[in-house]
Amino acid sequence: MDTRQGWTNIQHRCPICLDSMVKPQTIKCGHVFCQDCLSQALKILNVCPICKEPQGIVTGNQPPGHMAWSTLHSSLPGYYGCDTICIQYSFQSGIQGPEHPNPGQRYSGTHRTAYLPDNREGREVLQLLHRAFNARLVFTVGTSITTGLSNQITWNDIHHKTSTTGGAHGFGYPDPHYLQRVKEDLAAKGIR
Repeated sequence: MDTRQGWTNIQHRCPICLDSMVKPQTIKCGHVFCQDCLSQALKILNVCPICKEPQGIVTGNQPPGHMAWSTLHSSLPGYYGCDTICIQYSFQSGIQGPEHPNPGQRYSGTHRTAYLPDNREGREVLQLLHRAFNARLVFTVGTSITTGLSNQITWNDIHHKTSTTGGAHGFGYPDPHYLQRVKEDLAAKGIR
């Protein structure tokens, strides 16, 4: 048997339906699928079915809220010599929509503060966080890990530093790998 022929047949099969490709469509990560199979898969989750690369910007279910930032004239541990960006997130209480876990039920409002160094990379992360906030990706409605209460506004898998001190385990600084880690969190949601 010619193994090259067998490999060619595998390459022309859709990884979703496992049948011959019908209207092959290549996505940005290079994987190829039947057009209809891909369309159905992306309706469920807007990522490549094989490598999970986001396809475009993912839109979240974050409730309506406000994001603002200001500059503090003090330095974060590990970032001496530069100011600090202070991000303020605020949400009023409201009613969950159909995209939330308990449609029609109330959720509690919240106010959160986060910190970034006011340097080139910190300002880059701030702009990425702002784009993620506008795409409704920074927060969601769910059960609070810290209190166990349901119907709360919670973080949505994008790490934030909510303290200026305490190190990596205390949600603060110093943490030399934080800025890279948060950029990876954002990239996983299609924010680059």
